[in-house]
Amino acid sequence: MPHSFGYRARTRDMFKRGFKEHGMIRLSTYLIPYRVGDIVDIKANSAMQRGMPHKFYHGRTGIIYNVTPRAVGVIVNKVVGNRYIEKRVNVRVEHIRHSKCRQEFLDRVQRNHAAHAEARQKGERVVLKRKPVLPREAHIVSTQGNEPQTMRPVPYETTI
Repeated sequence: MPHSFGYRARTRDMFKRGFKEHGMIRLSTYLIPYRVGDIVDIKANSAMQRGMPHKFYHGRTGIIYNVTPRAVGVIVNKVVGNRYIEKRVNVRVEHIRHSKCRQEFLDRVQRNHAAHAEARQKGERVVLKRKPVLPREAHIVSTQGNEPQTMRPVPYETTI
């Protein structure tokens, strides 16, 4: 039997709503403010077919370049052949959410600022650079007072 190449072909699991998330879209979805420059994840919500992105963009991360009353414009990089093409996708707000990819960076900025301000009050310098985890120190494992043990699997028994 021939298969289709339609706009929503092979999206049975992709556009499926989550467990206990069926039905109307929450009002809080519409109350989230989006600004130009925000990083967002595109995740299509199948309860709203309007303004739904193409299946290729589902799960992609992009940057907002345009905001309208009901939708936003998102710049997404797409690999075509041996190059990246900057695609501009207009998506309704039901199908996007703020990305958490920068959250760790923003938390670190706040921690560093607080540590810098505290060190400045004390009049000392503080190193805020991240350092890679070094290899563990070399050590000798002794068997003195710690005899090696031979381990065997327990034989399978049925107790009925």
